[in-house]
Amino acid sequence: MDNYKFILSGGGTGGHIYPAVAIANELKRRYPTAEFLFVGAKDRMEMEKVPNAGYKIEGLWISGLQRKLTFKNLMFPFKLISSLVKAGGIVNRFNPDVVIGTGGFASGPLLKRASGKGVPCVLQEQNSFAGITNKLLAEKSKKICVAYDGMEKFFPADKIVKTGNPVREDLVTMAATQQEALAFFELDASKPTLVVLGGSLGARRINQLIEKELDFFKTLGIQVVWQCGKLYYEEYKKYQSDSVKVFDFLNRMDFAYAAANFVISRAGAGSVSELCIVGKPVIYIPSPNVAEDHQTKNAMALVQKDAALMVKESDLASQFESVFSVLFKDEEKQQELSVNSKKMAMPNATSDIVDEIEKLLKK
Repeated sequence: MDNYKFILSGGGTGGHIYPAVAIANELKRRYPTAEFLFVGAKDRMEMEKVPNAGYKIEGLWISGLQRKLTFKNLMFPFKLISSLVKAGGIVNRFNPDVVIGTGGFASGPLLKRASGKGVPCVLQEQNSFAGITNKLLAEKSKKICVAYDGMEKFFPADKIVKTGNPVREDLVTMAATQQEALAFFELDASKPTLVVLGGSLGARRINQLIEKELDFFKTLGIQVVWQCGKLYYEEYKKYQSDSVKVFDFLNRMDFAYAAANFVISRAGAGSVSELCIVGKPVIYIPSPNVAEDHQTKNAMALVQKDAALMVKESDLASQFESVFSVLFKDEEKQQELSVNSKKMAMPNATSDIVDEIEKLLKK
């Protein structure tokens, strides 16, 4: 029998949505007649991204608690009750064999209802500091797939499997050469290239930094591929030139990574996993505006193993130029970061997660 039924739930950010889609794709490859349903939060990006990936999705009326007292917080109990009721209906109607949660608010009510009905649940935790939803669901889940060591402080040790985070297939097989990539961006093959990544929407503070440092990069003879994000493209496209390529979004990440001699990036779990696989020298600038400051913890997990450098947003003005200059001039350091980050890569994550799901199906 391979006409299994799977519900996948996770969202709010690309970091939760992308792993869920990757897991679904691998399950579909192994079980072509299986049925899939995604469950997300009504007004979040998964309602657009998941159908684009070819899957059905239903939305729950749910959002997280705000840190300060707001009208949204007063609505939270009503949203939670409404979501639990709807999630229970979805589980009864669809009758899944396994439910997979990748984090984000919507996965809470859905996995709570599914585990309550005896459906085996698998969690996938992308970050080195576990999210609140996954921590609450851990007790009732059968397996918890993680990307970092030391996750016993959040989850029962006997349920943890270290798999890594799903990444794009084209990065694992990375066939693009640096020469092809530089030609794609119309860059000079004789100059070193810096790739700047701020996430799909962009990162205001990283963009302000790059704008300020363009002359500094020029004096070092560096050319820049700058993904400034959809929200900021109009503001920064004026810097487009022979040696500075500005994009709202990079559709060809394989080319971006292949072109890079250096990378500046946020430290979201997905970015960190991808950058370990491609093994380029990275300076992480973690976002301070995320729950439990998990981006700083993701970056520190690499810094502690000499696999990356990190500069906090609050230290950019005083430290960035010196940190970058030292890295730029020290080829040995570049090599060390590259080798050590590749050691931390887990390119088979998607397949390993689906192996764990299959074990539950066979039971």
